[in-house]
Amino acid sequence: MLTHFLPVIIVVLSNTFYHISSKSTAQDANPFASLFVTYSVAAIITLILLLINTHFKSVLHTFTQLNWASFVLGIAIIGLEFGYIQAYRFGWNISVCSLICSVLLGIILLFIGILVYREQMTKQQFFGIILCLMGIFFSTKK
Repeated sequence: MLTHFLPVIIVVLSNTFYHISSKSTAQDANPFASLFVTYSVAAIITLILLLINTHFKSVLHTFTQLNWASFVLGIAIIGLEFGYIQAYRFGWNISVCSLICSVLLGIILLFIGILVYREQMTKQQFFGIILCLMGIFFSTKK
């Protein structure tokens, strides 16, 4: 059971630190300098984990198994992180910005799931979308 929820726990904990760090990025710092340091740390840790995970064997072979998604993911992550840093600099509250982005993302991914991956929308998901949109309305109402 724990192995089923472990990835979710990792995502939630990582997202928590992610948003705290994004909100805490120095206001005067160039966001791209900040992202450069972020990715340098991530690259070093990822390289160490790659070497450990492959037991120093066939590291080059693992790169031949990649496809376009790894490159697009890199571009998407830069947009994601730059967007959050800027949103927090423009005064978004940490409690509202992430909520709104996550709700909108969930709705978009629901439709992508239906259109691209042939997933089915249930009544519960439809009503969930309605409730999420209501949540955005009430979260942003002043």
